[in-house]
Amino acid sequence: MGIAELTRNAVDVLPEGGLEAKLKLGRPLRVKLGIDVTSPDIHLGRGIPLQRMRAFQDEGHKAVFIVGDYTTRIGDPSGRSSERPILSDEEIDANAQVYLEQAKTILLDDPELLEVRYNGEWLSKLSYADVVGLGRIVTVARMLERDDFANRYRAGEPISISELLYPLMQAYDSVAIEADVELGGTDQLYNLLAGREVMQAFGLEPQVVLTTPLLLSWDGEKMSSSVGNNVPLTAAPEEMFGRTMRIPDSQLEEWWTLVAEQPVPEGEPMEAKLALARLIVARSHGEEAARAAEDYFDRTVRDRKPPEEVAEHALPADDPVHLPAVLADAFGLSTSEARRLIAQGGVKVDGDAVRELDLPRDRLAGAVLQAGKRRFVRLNEAT
Repeated sequence: MGIAELTRNAVDVLPEGGLEAKLKLGRPLRVKLGIDVTSPDIHLGRGIPLQRMRAFQDEGHKAVFIVGDYTTRIGDPSGRSSERPILSDEEIDANAQVYLEQAKTILLDDPELLEVRYNGEWLSKLSYADVVGLGRIVTVARMLERDDFANRYRAGEPISISELLYPLMQAYDSVAIEADVELGGTDQLYNLLAGREVMQAFGLEPQVVLTTPLLLSWDGEKMSSSVGNNVPLTAAPEEMFGRTMRIPDSQLEEWWTLVAEQPVPEGEPMEAKLALARLIVARSHGEEAARAAEDYFDRTVRDRKPPEEVAEHALPADDPVHLPAVLADAFGLSTSEARRLIAQGGVKVDGDAVRELDLPRDRLAGAVLQAGKRRFVRLNEAT
């Protein structure tokens, strides 16, 4: 495979010549990637560095996947204009449990090639003196050279001490697992370089830093679980397919290059987009699921018909029926979201858009209720 495949789509590989030198050591390298558990999903954007980690695995190197259960309690400030909200311990633990399953849609699940660690294992044991010692390695002036910190400082926006500690905590992960290479998006460059400084301060050979581009979503913004413009790696097949189909033609080359790691197929943009959606779903769920997801998309979006199999939902006994309440119960929407969707013409009864909040019960009995393009239920009498 060679170094060209290991560094495919890389933006930074630092220091120059460093990776070549590591590869000449004649042993499997320890290749680190850490992900904080700020949401229950790893999405396609976060999957880009995972794909590079898989390339190292394919060459016989060990992937060290770090679940940031402890650094999540601080909150990574990278690319942020304000401090991240801190999750509860219960939320962090719940998110951490599903991360590995999602990562394995890309990584090889082989104990010889995959080591999974939780950074609470070592960070929770640091004493106050240990943290003060880490704080002596990097100066505040150096921290404020970061674009995100510099912009917030100039604007008079608050920067907490905990945010300044974050790069040091991430760097200490590299010390704890003795990383040879650390992967991350371009927004992680400062943190990854801090890892080199901290490793050197602890008498270790500094890691090589490899960054990958940030994947832009269909809205032109960085893909983000908190924004909702993401494609989770283990979302339902039809959801993955439908979300992928939302990207504009102008982003096809970027997505094929970064996600599929292939050139855009020749032909019509629609066919290239369909092929990309099939590939993305198949990687997570298999070829059969990808075909079923495409059939679902064709029927519900392109042909504007309900799916062949529609889940049933109990019709309330009220007459008239308050539609926002039904939508909230059937699809997990808030009633305000339901009202907004109705006002936008996004709710249909047997294919006809409705804008009334209250409908006669006999109009809804046995009807297919549709919310948006891909959510359907058939309303039937409760049994």
